[in-house]
Amino acid sequence: MSLPHAILTALLEKPSSGLELTRRFDKSIGYFWSATHQQIYRELGKLEQAGHIRALPAPVPVRGQRKEYEVLPAGREELGTWVARSEDPKPMRAALLLRMRAAAVVGATGLRAELTRHLALHQEQLDEYLTIETRDFPPPRRHTEPDRLRHLVLRGGIDMERFWVQWLTDALTELGPE
Repeated sequence: MSLPHAILTALLEKPSSGLELTRRFDKSIGYFWSATHQQIYRELGKLEQAGHIRALPAPVPVRGQRKEYEVLPAGREELGTWVARSEDPKPMRAALLLRMRAAAVVGATGLRAELTRHLALHQEQLDEYLTIETRDFPPPRRHTEPDRLRHLVLRGGIDMERFWVQWLTDALTELGPE
């Protein structure tokens, strides 16, 4: 149920076309809630049918022109209701951890290389998040509530990546050389 809410959030931040939403998901919301181009377009149709968004009128109608969407009052109300709703945390699903458990049964051949690869990917993501933090959230810009909330989301991503980098480093140390 969260994809429509992610789209409503993005459209409230800035009215956009489906293509623009896809690009924005790749650069921000997609870090913690991913969606394909097709999923976004499908949800835009559902949100429009539900009366939560509308396509902005084009200045000059042109066949095949990109539609730009904005959130209607019903969509803002739905998003506010969803924000206030209570929701339990979801159990973590991590294929890498399951693969490590399986390696305990069938052998750990190739596991060290995979852990090393994951470590590099998490370090790369951490570096990217830290660059975004430096660029988008210098201390003077954290005075408004929206800036503080956006920064807290980014800090959550930074802390998760730091966890994985540390955990993978510890796991590789504990496993020792192959």
